[in-house]
Amino acid sequence: MKKLSARRRHPLAAVVVLLLALAATGGLYAAFAPAGKAQADETAQSLAIEEGKKLYAVGCASCHGTGGQGSSDGPSLVGVGSAAVDFQVSTGRMPAQQPGAQVPKKPVVYSQAQTDQLAAYIASLGAGPITPNAKQYDPAGADVANGGELFRNNCAQCHNFTGEGGALTHGKYAPNLEDVTPKHVYEAMLTGPQNMPSFPDSTMPEKQKKDIIAYLQHVNGPYSDNPGGLKLGGLGPVSEGLFGWIFGLGALIAVAVWVAAHTAKAKKS
Repeated sequence: MKKLSARRRHPLAAVVVLLLALAATGGLYAAFAPAGKAQADETAQSLAIEEGKKLYAVGCASCHGTGGQGSSDGPSLVGVGSAAVDFQVSTGRMPAQQPGAQVPKKPVVYSQAQTDQLAAYIASLGAGPITPNAKQYDPAGADVANGGELFRNNCAQCHNFTGEGGALTHGKYAPNLEDVTPKHVYEAMLTGPQNMPSFPDSTMPEKQKKDIIAYLQHVNGPYSDNPGGLKLGGLGPVSEGLFGWIFGLGALIAVAVWVAAHTAKAKKS
């Protein structure tokens, strides 16, 4: 009888076994769930690249080559990164309608989802600047004064001190930045599209880019005052000098003609 009683299970044994089973199940889930999520992300990325390759073959390969290697009609896209693709395509600059000194902004051809797929495919050809997230280009809490100083030192030579753009050489120009979204301003600084130099994070950190975006929003916002009166497009001394020559010199000529005419009449009388 003693041996039989010794072999009896403790009343809590079943509970302990159940808890151990649950713990083991949780451990297995914790071990395998991240791998499953990573595999799902990898699959989604592969699908995006595949769809982007199809879009590229139809809309881009004729100029940039079947593998993005470039041609006489378009530069190589190997290593440009997803940020450059997002900027060019989501502003309508690409696909280009025709060759020229500079590709202008125009209505967008692809949806944002298609743009992301194109960007994924181009990024797969070689490492390059990555499309920024909303946190990176959000100007909330940025230093507007510092942004103004940075903009005047690095950008105003082409874009004008308020970002209203200006003419460059050989038919090129710096576009107006008044209605450009923070994301596209950030991407332009990151990638240096067309005639613009690039400002990677190693040259201009993320915080400084935010400061510049905040400055542009401030000077082009509805509450920004212009104490100078008629700003003549904000183009600086060129437009102001032209205004002075046309109207100022014209007024002087008109006064001189009037004085000469009245002097001649006075002499006759």
